[in-house]
Amino acid sequence: MGDEDEGTERAPRRFAGLARRIALVVLALLVLPYALILLYRSEFIHPVSTLMLADLATFKGYDRQWVEFEEISPHLVRAVMMSEDGQFCSHTGVDWEQMKGVVDDALAGEATRGASTIPMQTVKNLYLWNSRSMIRKGLELPLAIFADIVWPKRRTMEIYLNIAEWGPGIYGIEAAARYHFKTSAAKLTPNQAALLAVSLPNPIERVAGKPGKGMKRLAAVVDRRAKRSGAYITCLYD
Repeated sequence: MGDEDEGTERAPRRFAGLARRIALVVLALLVLPYALILLYRSEFIHPVSTLMLADLATFKGYDRQWVEFEEISPHLVRAVMMSEDGQFCSHTGVDWEQMKGVVDDALAGEATRGASTIPMQTVKNLYLWNSRSMIRKGLELPLAIFADIVWPKRRTMEIYLNIAEWGPGIYGIEAAARYHFKTSAAKLTPNQAALLAVSLPNPIERVAGKPGKGMKRLAAVVDRRAKRSGAYITCLYD
């Protein structure tokens, strides 16, 4: 009976120890992205995305050549900003007006539109997963706000353009420019930049180097916006 009593007493202690270890692992996973945001403020660090890591884990490999912000065509920067996040320079990581509109549409039972800012997309690509869920969005929002506090706007844009996916295994604007247009990120034309920008929501189906009529129309709209974006990009270009 003594051994049985001792074993019975040990079981709750073992369970409590296991629960503590699990809680510590979960806490570490939650804190790690914030620590990495602080680390990635250093410009000599070239972070990789979860998709890149997945490609490595499945032995697919990927193509990415990091380029500094100054080595990226301003046409591309303007086009991506006006296509993805026109208020990039003015919000604090989250565009709350856009977010409110999405919530209102959802409550009204209407189809919702995207409201992800470039900081939100950047932290999602770096630390989270692609499928939509309230859990992912709940993790994404504070990460985006913290990243916007820690990173200068140019650093955020630099990281985003170097980890964004532009085709199967094609990550970052340098690889994308070479893959789709046989040129460098620095030499992209306004039309090429607009095509790359509008392909971002679905780069597998929207192939920048082989655009259909609909994609060309979208690119023309983005190109016009990019050419009139002077007041919106003051945080990126003096």
